[in-house]
Formats: sequence, structure tokens, C-alpha cells
Amino acid sequence: MRFPSRSTYALPATVCVAGLLLLIGWDASGLDLAVAQWFGNSHGFPLRDHWLFSTVLHTGGRAAGYVLAGWLVVKLLLPDEPHRARIAWLLATAVSGMLLVSVIKHQSLSSCPWDLQPFGGPATHVSHWLWGVADGGPGRCFPAGHASAAFAWLAGWFAWRDLNPRRARVWLAGALAAGLVLGLAQQVRGAHFASHTLWTAWVCWTWAWACTLLLPQGARRAAAAG
Repeated sequence: MRFPSRSTYALPATVCVAGLLLLIGWDASGLDLAVAQWFGNSHGFPLRDHWLFSTVLHTGGRAAGYVLAGWLVVKLLLPDEPHRARIAWLLATAVSGMLLVSVIKHQSLSSCPWDLQPFGGPATHVSHWLWGVADGGPGRCFPAGHASAAFAWLAGWFAWRDLNPRRARVWLAGALAAGLVLGLAQQVRGAHFASHTLWTAWVCWTWAWACTLLLPQGARRAAAAG
């Protein structure tokens, strides 16, 4: 396994910086509440417990991420697997990306839309930029945890782009599509704002890029056969 040299990271860096600027602009626009009001009202979110969003896309989406991780573990155990080091890196990066999002989320005081006063809850809307400022609700809702079960696999683009660009594009498209679907399902239910989903995508992309840049040179040489 041989990752591209640091000099080839113009595209990931551009995506990282451009994504950050767009996210800052979205946060400043105040559109989170406006979009949430498409799906909820003062009585809450009518589709919060709908089977499609709460069971299929919420519970099932998370399970799909676990199944994918399990499939990669099985591939690692195959004696004739030619890309063991590459798959191990992908698995470790994706799983650690999910854990990173979870850690941030559990430290956040930002509550979910369904906990806010405009939707029948007790909390007031406080920007997640105001870290450490409580909003009167239970918090622990920023960024979107379930969407990370898909966005964490953006690491697949980094893992395969030097060896198999087509496969890399499939991983990229699949992770983006699945993450946006899972994120939208949670927005419909009132579990997250749009910004929560978008920030999860940015964190997962940036984490995967950082893991590639920080891969020790010794590990690069050891992985050359994979």
C-alpha cells in the first residue's frame, strides 16, 4: 500500500477549506431553524416515530454501518487477501472517525430540534459555536452521530484513490449519498438540524485526510505490499 505523496493533496485540502467556509456561512445564515420548521411545528415533529425514518433509516442505517465494518473484518481474516494493510487502514480510520464524532457529540450542550421551544420542548436555540453555553435542554446533539455511520466511510476514497480510482469514486459517492439520506431522515424526525449533518460530513472527511497525512513513514513502507 502506498498513499499518494503529500504534494498531491490539493483536492482534499480544497474540499476541507471550502467546506469549512460554506459551513460557517450556513451557520451564520440562521437557516437551521427555518429548515426544521418544514418538518415540525409547536406540537413537535409529526414524523418523529414514522417507521421509515425511525426504524428503517435510523436504526437500520446504523446497523448497515456495522455490517460494512464486519465485512471488512472478514476480509482481513482471509489468508489470500491482497490488500490487507489498505483495508486495515480504512477500517481503523472509519471506526475512529465515528468515535470522534461521538466524543464531540457527547461533550456538546446543543440540544436537538425536538427539544427546542418552537417545537414544544423546553430549550432555547443557542448556536453550537457557543461551546459551554447550555440551552436548557438535554444537549448532546451536535454533530449528527448516526450520519457518521455513513460519512466515516469517506475514508474509502483516500484508501483506494491511488490504486483503483473507480473504486475510490464508488466509496465516495456511496458514503455521501448514504450520509445525506441518514441525515435527512433525522432532520425529518426533528433529531438534528441540517448543520449537524453537514458538520459530521466535514469532520469525517477531515479526519480521514489527517489519518492519511499522519500515517508514519514506516507504516507506509510496511504497507507497500498491501
